[in-house]
Amino acid sequence: MTDENPQRLRRDLGVGDATMLGLGSMVGTGVFVSIGIAAGAAGPATILAILLAALVATCNALSSAQLAAAHPVSGGTYEYGYRYLTPSLGFTAGWMFLCAKTASAATAALGFSGYLLRFVGGGESAMPWVAFGAVVLFTLLVLAGLKRSSVINIAIVSVTLLALSALVAFGLPSVLRSAGNFSPFIPAKDGPSLQGFFYATALMFVAYTGYGRIATLGEEVKEPRTSIPHAIIVTLAVTAVLYILVAVTAIGTIGADRFAGSVFERATPLESVARALDVVFLPPLIAIGAVMAMLGVLLNLIIGLSRVVLAMGRQGDAPPVFARLSGDGRAPTGAVILVGIAVGGLALIGSVETTWAFSAFTVLTYYAITNLAALRLPPEDRLYPRWVAIIGLIACLFLAFWVPVTIWAAGLGLILIGLAWKTLTPRLWATTNRSTLS
Repeated sequence: MTDENPQRLRRDLGVGDATMLGLGSMVGTGVFVSIGIAAGAAGPATILAILLAALVATCNALSSAQLAAAHPVSGGTYEYGYRYLTPSLGFTAGWMFLCAKTASAATAALGFSGYLLRFVGGGESAMPWVAFGAVVLFTLLVLAGLKRSSVINIAIVSVTLLALSALVAFGLPSVLRSAGNFSPFIPAKDGPSLQGFFYATALMFVAYTGYGRIATLGEEVKEPRTSIPHAIIVTLAVTAVLYILVAVTAIGTIGADRFAGSVFERATPLESVARALDVVFLPPLIAIGAVMAMLGVLLNLIIGLSRVVLAMGRQGDAPPVFARLSGDGRAPTGAVILVGIAVGGLALIGSVETTWAFSAFTVLTYYAITNLAALRLPPEDRLYPRWVAIIGLIACLFLAFWVPVTIWAAGLGLILIGLAWKTLTPRLWATTNRSTLS
């Protein structure tokens, strides 16, 4: 624990570490699953949807970067909402993040378990227990400190990037020689083509939002004013190029319809692409890449969720025990254990029902608040023009309108439940304190 401020986590991460943690959050479910889902909505135009989503994400990333540089503490937009907007908006951002990402972490654990068992030939009945074991292992890893977690994350991301690079290297040359699977580029099916295109854009936007994990870890990054913006921008650029290359390779190899249909098969969509390329070692390499990618997502979500719980404990929106750090100042012990229990419990149930549409709503709400907070930055803390945050805000609200109405209703209901909790918690803590004193 540092002598200067014993209540703060240690700054152990450099630009490279932060960048790899961002990649570990983004190169996972997004590339192995969500591109296939988007292809079902927009066909070959998914490639343009990926590009548009990257542009929207860039505006949001720049807003996150300058907020994190100006206010480098754990919690991300939860903290920015409190500092620059209102407690209710800050809490809403943190609450939506916790609800959505806890389920996402459990889904990543189950995804890892499913891919691993299929790869080794195990039975599906063991899937929840393997997922639970992964959650326990990674919770213990995060408790050991972010520096150790970063080393494991670098290894995971390296294997995933190797697998995806091999897929692109073997598939892209043949795709570029034959463009038949890209026509018609914007198919009109089940309604106006623009509806499918913007829905796919909203889904792909979710796949980019792992860069926010870097902002959430702002308290643990060295020289945050320069390191955080650099790490976020590099992470976003690398991921955008990778997503576009993978989408072009996948759609060009087996066509958008077959690629979208493979989402529901007993394999990742990219495994279907790898098998079609007829390279002997490529399908098992992609399977290993998918297993590692799910582990990377799980690890980074446990880290990010625990830092938001830490921030909530500090603000009084969660019990004070979750604001306590380990003896060496490397981990928020109570927050990590709570997140591990929540994620492990959901994984053990084995039937987490989450959709990318719900994730899109929660993430778009989260980043709308991020952009609002960025607009309130004082001039001396502003790194980028105001129009960046304005475009990001408008784009988030616009894309949210393309999410199904039922998802809107569920998301708004979730916000109301969270705000009711925020209203009741001060009274709850006061009653608890009075009982303890008596």
